[in-house]
Amino acid sequence: MNSLLHFCLTLTVLCFTQVSRAQTQAAPASEPAHSVKLADVRLRDCCVWADTNSQTYYLVSSTGHRGPHGRPAVIEYTSKDLETWNGPEVIFEVPPDFWANRGIWAPELHAYKGKFYLFLTFNTDHLLPEQWRNWEPRVQRGSQILVGDSPHGPFKMFANHATLPSDMMTLDGTFWVEDGVPYMVFSHEWVQITDGRMEYIRLKDDLSGTVGEPEWMFQASDAPWSQKSAQTGCHVTDGPYLYRSKTGKLMMVWSSFGAGGYEVGLAISKSGKLAGPWVQQAEPLYDKDGGHPMLFHRFDGQLMMILHSPNHPPMERAKLFAVEDLGDTLRLKQP
Repeated sequence: MNSLLHFCLTLTVLCFTQVSRAQTQAAPASEPAHSVKLADVRLRDCCVWADTNSQTYYLVSSTGHRGPHGRPAVIEYTSKDLETWNGPEVIFEVPPDFWANRGIWAPELHAYKGKFYLFLTFNTDHLLPEQWRNWEPRVQRGSQILVGDSPHGPFKMFANHATLPSDMMTLDGTFWVEDGVPYMVFSHEWVQITDGRMEYIRLKDDLSGTVGEPEWMFQASDAPWSQKSAQTGCHVTDGPYLYRSKTGKLMMVWSSFGAGGYEVGLAISKSGKLAGPWVQQAEPLYDKDGGHPMLFHRFDGQLMMILHSPNHPPMERAKLFAVEDLGDTLRLKQP
């Protein structure tokens, strides 16, 4: 989030990717659940959580969906084999009088200490105090954590505001535990800072809020493959997701824009910690106009990546790749 406007296919308008996220066409609230193939369902910014106890894969997304009351919602599909999926089921709908009024982006489902958590990004049209002339509106946009007792929900808010600081434009929050301490890793929006950054912040033990201030990890322009917009000079950071390799290296897959459109890159922490320093792999992992990746293990132990491609609505589709963990880097196999 992950994490941006998608109506353009050229680098000159790369920095306007958020609008299409907010303006995607909504699916009917009464859409019945049924068995589907991923190739037949429009999905972007999706996440898979693999439940080893029930041998069930849970896929969450929010691509333009509405709940039974017509408000933005998160949907869930389930599968036993990653081929046939049952759904969609609405597992969260924005409540009335909610702080955000422009939709949901980049849901992630995580299990932690007997509870289930949705990491969501909410968008608004509420202007921040500082605005720039001839620039995209700087608005309240932030990642928030919800909690539930089941992967099906219901999920509830800890508070009626973003989990991350409200004066920051943030998106695509993800979860990581380091030395027993929970953290959120997130994208600091290019609209606010021009060169998008990845940052992290400590969470309370129950994930109900943050502790301390965000820390800088890296900025998008650090990656040789990331290209800036010719129009505004911005660099995008999207969709961070963390992984510990078989040799113990801490890795992050993430997205920006490059020569192939929307792409997936790999960053590696030299210290093995969130604090880094982070080194960017020179070439992207995926360069065929797709991104916002996340990683999970198949029940046979195979490492998998899911991303969406292409990156232009309404053609987005979730694609699954087997991934080789080479210890020092990752390599995608055929989808």
